[in-house]
Amino acid sequence: MTGTVPNGARRGNRQDEPTLAVIARLAGVSAPTVSRVLNGRPGVSSVTRRQVESLLREHGYRRPSTMEPAPSVEVVFYGLESFLAVSILRGVEEVVRRRDLAVGFTEVRGRASVERSWTDQLLARRPVGVIAAHSYFTPQEYAALAAGGIPLVALDPSGVPPAGVPAVGSTNWSGGIAATRHLLELGHRRIAVIGGPVRSLIARARLDACRAALDTAGAPPDARFLRTGRFSFEDGFDLGRSLLSLADPPTAVLCGNDLQALGVYEAARQAGLAIPDDLSVVGFDDLECARWCGPPMTTVRQPFDEMGATAARLVLALAAGATPPHPRVELPTTLVVRGSTAPPARP
Repeated sequence: MTGTVPNGARRGNRQDEPTLAVIARLAGVSAPTVSRVLNGRPGVSSVTRRQVESLLREHGYRRPSTMEPAPSVEVVFYGLESFLAVSILRGVEEVVRRRDLAVGFTEVRGRASVERSWTDQLLARRPVGVIAAHSYFTPQEYAALAAGGIPLVALDPSGVPPAGVPAVGSTNWSGGIAATRHLLELGHRRIAVIGGPVRSLIARARLDACRAALDTAGAPPDARFLRTGRFSFEDGFDLGRSLLSLADPPTAVLCGNDLQALGVYEAARQAGLAIPDDLSVVGFDDLECARWCGPPMTTVRQPFDEMGATAARLVLALAAGATPPHPRVELPTTLVVRGSTAPPARP
């Protein structure tokens, strides 16, 4: 798809910013070599590339916009999970198509080549802007995009975005509180919590919220009932099986996401337990499969379409030279009660 770039997308260097020739002289290389680094092109040794990138960051270089960006917005995924990606891309596409722009995507985890990183590939394509979804991107990667004049927005970031990078997320803490209170109101007290990866801010927010809600209710979490693992079916199954093998197992399990919850479903099935009669299970995300499993899953819904659309509006505003009024936008989560939760059969 072709079309026009948002008004104001071209940005020039300020008078006090160094020129490409200055960076080249400091690095002891030619100006074309610096240009190749800025455009993500091959033909530069890794040592020279790192040296040039370091100088670009140190001196705050921003490339003058002498070329039209490609008529697209790129979404970078750190692990391309189709059930989340489709919703996010749908939200992004709904916004950018109104500007006659296309949507592209890049999957980062495990696919970056040694010679050309994902940032180099994006610099070569020069999209109008980049949305990094569920990312652990580094300040160096951000600086490379910034030096190339490509604005960046973090969507549901797993780590702390670098200063100056706006973020779009959801109310993970509130979602964890709502899920825990739901189980408490049903009468559960032996509530297990399976959290996500310990380095993920998203996972920590949900886990900490569950703990806080239990503490507030006078039912502090039993250390035996706390587990953490990957946001995956396999870890949900393994950790669920571990919990259900305890001498006094939990009557309910709060999961860090729906995939973990599906793993607990299978662990319960193999243990001969019925959901929700013998065990209540709560997920997080509200993937489409949460409605299809048996019984349909109680979960916390994240508005992925709206999150993608919000990130798209932000990145287009940055490309037009605007400054976002807030560094982070949080959209509300919603507890969706279905058939996987019920009062405990025994206290």
